[in-house]
Amino acid sequence: MAANANFMVKVTDAKLMDVQKALEQAGIKVRSIIEVFKEETGAEEK
Repeated sequence: MAANANFMVKVTDAKLMDVQKALEQAGIKVRSIIEVFKEETGAEEK
């Protein structure tokens, strides 16, 4: 039985389509992706 689930994924330097393609290549069916928040980072994280 299939179940619908919602996840929030935080990424660095990735485009929406890149995330969708990676999930689909892993065998995960993507129903939708919504960009909720985008921020510019000034310094690299350590």
